[in-house]
Amino acid sequence: MYKIGEIKKGREVGYNWGFSMIYVVCPDCGKYRWIPFIKDKPRGNRCRPCHMKYVNYCQRENNPNWKGGRKKKGRNSYILIHLALDDFFRQMSSKGQKGYVAEHRLIMAKHMGRNLHSWEIVHHKNGIKDDNRIENLQLVSDDKHKQITILERKVIFLSERVTVLEAKITRLQAEKENSFVVNRFTN
Repeated sequence: MYKIGEIKKGREVGYNWGFSMIYVVCPDCGKYRWIPFIKDKPRGNRCRPCHMKYVNYCQRENNPNWKGGRKKKGRNSYILIHLALDDFFRQMSSKGQKGYVAEHRLIMAKHMGRNLHSWEIVHHKNGIKDDNRIENLQLVSDDKHKQITILERKVIFLSERVTVLEAKITRLQAEKENSFVVNRFTN
């Protein structure tokens, strides 16, 4: 039988490669095994099942790099929330998002008590994408969302136009008063 810490070539212990191997015991389950011994260091010390448990343990809250599971998709974009594997609402995350769900959709889903369908859109009433209070959110279908967006843009355009025209009216009235005063003194 082999001794813990014994170093041999891989071919000597049944592997197809010739680099060094070291005989170790898994610190978690106590299994004995050969692992690669590269640059005078063992490559890991846990067996595969224990290593996977350790990796899963180091995810989320147990990881020192964990930031609470919140991130912003882009500079002026939506907030994303990371959900655990066993979370009821995790199925709302898309395949490319790796468990992240848009916060506004998650808040609306929790308010409704069900998962949202992919065709359902959560609209921000005030247009601020990171203002995710339930009072600011509205669940709409795609065609209604397009109508709302078009109307909101039209209102913004018209209010800006009103501001410009009011400024012009004020300027024209001031010019008219100035010309009246000038004409009165010249006559």
